[in-house]
Amino acid sequence: MKKIVFGLLFLGLTTQAFAQIIKTEKLSEVTVYATNYKYLNNVNTQEVASIPVEMLQRKVASFDVKESELYRDDYDIYHVSFFIPEGKILAAYDGEGKLIRTAEKFKDINLPTAVKKSVLKRFPEWTITKDIYLVNYHDKKGVTKKYKLRLVNGDKKLRVKVDEKGEFL
Repeated sequence: MKKIVFGLLFLGLTTQAFAQIIKTEKLSEVTVYATNYKYLNNVNTQEVASIPVEMLQRKVASFDVKESELYRDDYDIYHVSFFIPEGKILAAYDGEGKLIRTAEKFKDINLPTAVKKSVLKRFPEWTITKDIYLVNYHDKKGVTKKYKLRLVNGDKKLRVKVDEKGEFL
C-alpha cells in the first residue's frame, strides 16, 4: 500500500515539473496607426462623457471600410450606420477608409457640467426631464454639438437648445 501511495505521489509531482517549461514564440510585426484620430479629438469632451456615446464614437473611429463586406474599388464614399439603444451615428468614409463626416443623435445621456449650470442659472425651478445630444462632424468644417432639452416645472413644459459651452441657441 505504501508503494502505491508513494508511486502516485511521485507520478503527480513529475507531471507538474513538466508544466513549468515555457515555450516562447516570435510574433510578427504589427503596425498601428490612427486613421480617424482627428474625429476622436474633435468630438471628445473634456468631461466624463456618457459611456454609450464614447463607446459608439470609438467604434466609428476604428471601423475599417476596406475590411468590411461593403468595400468595392469603384465607390468613392461609403455610408455606414451604427446603432445602439441610446443613439445612432451615420458615418461617411472615403475610399481609403478616412472618416469624412458624421451625423450623431443620442438620447438621455450624461450632460456636461457647463450645460447643467447654465440651465440651472437661467431656469432655477425647472427640471430636465429629457435630453437629446446632436453632433455633426465634418473633417474640414469641424464639429458642432447641440443639446435639445425638455424642462418641466409643475404643469409647465419648455424646450430649449444649448451648445456644449452652455450658451442658449
